[in-house]
Amino acid sequence: MSAAPAVEVEGVAKRFRMYRERNQSLKAALMRGGRASFDEYWALKDVSFEIPQGSTFALIGENGSGKSTLLKCIARILEPERGRIRTHGSVAALLELGSGFHPELSGRENVFLNGSILGMTKRELERKFDEIVDFAGIEPFIDQPVKNYSSGMYMRLGFSVAINVDPDILLVDEVLAVGDAAFQEKCMEKFVDFRRAGKTVVIVSHAMGSMRTLCDQAAWLDRGSLLDIGRADAIVDRYVDKGHEKGVAPGTAGGANAEARVGSGEARLTTVEMLDASGTPATSFRTGDPVTVRVGYECTERVEQPAFALAMDTVDGMRFWAHHTRDGGLELPFIEGTGHVDLVIPALALQPYTIDLSARILDHTLTHTYDFRRHCYRFVVETGDHRESGGVVALGGRWTADLPASASETAV
Repeated sequence: MSAAPAVEVEGVAKRFRMYRERNQSLKAALMRGGRASFDEYWALKDVSFEIPQGSTFALIGENGSGKSTLLKCIARILEPERGRIRTHGSVAALLELGSGFHPELSGRENVFLNGSILGMTKRELERKFDEIVDFAGIEPFIDQPVKNYSSGMYMRLGFSVAINVDPDILLVDEVLAVGDAAFQEKCMEKFVDFRRAGKTVVIVSHAMGSMRTLCDQAAWLDRGSLLDIGRADAIVDRYVDKGHEKGVAPGTAGGANAEARVGSGEARLTTVEMLDASGTPATSFRTGDPVTVRVGYECTERVEQPAFALAMDTVDGMRFWAHHTRDGGLELPFIEGTGHVDLVIPALALQPYTIDLSARILDHTLTHTYDFRRHCYRFVVETGDHRESGGVVALGGRWTADLPASASETAV
C-alpha cells in the first residue's frame, strides 16, 4: 500500500503580469488613465501530482520552469489563479535568503522572531536555542546584527531555525547552494533524519548529483508544465540526458553567455572548446568518454614562459578541479602569433552533471593574468556505463573483501 500524500497538487496554474512600461510621470499616468500595459505570463500551467508522506522529493528543471513558484504556492506565499493545493501536516519553508529576518536585529533576536513566525512558542525557542545556534555554527556572532552576516551565515541560521520547528513538511529552495561543503553535509544528514522520522522534505535544486542520491522521487518541470515524475534517479538521468541545462556554443571564448574577461591582454584566449573522440567540438559527453580541451590564443607580442590554466565548477558554484600546463609537466618557452594548446583527458571521470569551464593565460610566476574567461564553456555529462552513488567525480575502483571462510561460502 502506497504512503498517504503529504502534499496534493491539483490543476495548479499561476499567472504573473509582465508590465511593458512604467508611468514615468503624473502626466503619463493621467494620459493612460493610471494604467500600464502588460503581458500575462503563466509560470505554472495546470500542474497536478502528489508528494508521498515521508519522502524526500526533488523539483528539478531549468531556470524559469516554475519550480520556485510552485514551492511558494505550497508554502501559501503565493495563491494560484486556479487549482488547489492540500498539505497534510505543519509546514516550514526556507525559500529566500533572509526571509523572516530583520536586518537590524541580532541573530539571537531573529531566532525568536523567525521561530515565532514559523509557529514556535517562546518556551520552545528557549529550549531549542542552543541547538539552533550550534547547528548554524555562528555562536561567536549570535549577538551581532544580522545585516553584518555573510550570505552563508544568514542561510545557516535560517535553515537551523526552520528544521528545529520540527515540521511535518520542510520546503527548501536553492538557498542551500550558498553553504560551505561541511554545512551542506550537515543539511544532507538532517534530511536523512527527517525521512527516517517519517517527515517530508521538498527540495528545489540544480545539484543533480545530490538530488539523485538524496531524493527518492522527483518531478521535472518545463516552462510551467509537469514534464515527468517518478523515481529520482530515473528522472534526473532523463533530465541530464536530454541536455536541459543547455551548453554554451562551442568555440566561443568571447561569447555572450560567458562572463566578462579580465587581464592585461598581451595574450588573449580566442577559443575554448571540448572535443569528443572524433575531434569534433561537443557540449555533451558520457562518463568515461575521452575528451580533449582545446584552448586557442593570439598574442599582440611575444610572451615568455606563459602557463595555461583550466578550472571546472558545478552550475551551483562549487569548484572541484583546477589544472595548469606546469601541473602537467608542459613548460612553454614562449608563444607568439596564434596557436592552441590541448589538454587530453583519457577518460572523463565525472558523474552526470552540468559543468562550467573557465580558462586563463598566466605569466611564468603564475601571479599575473594575461587573459581570463570565467565560465566560458558549459557542458553536460550524461550517464555512462559506470555509475556511482553520488558526488561529482566518478573514481571507479574495484571492491574486494577479506571474508571469513563461512561468509565467503554465502557471499554473492
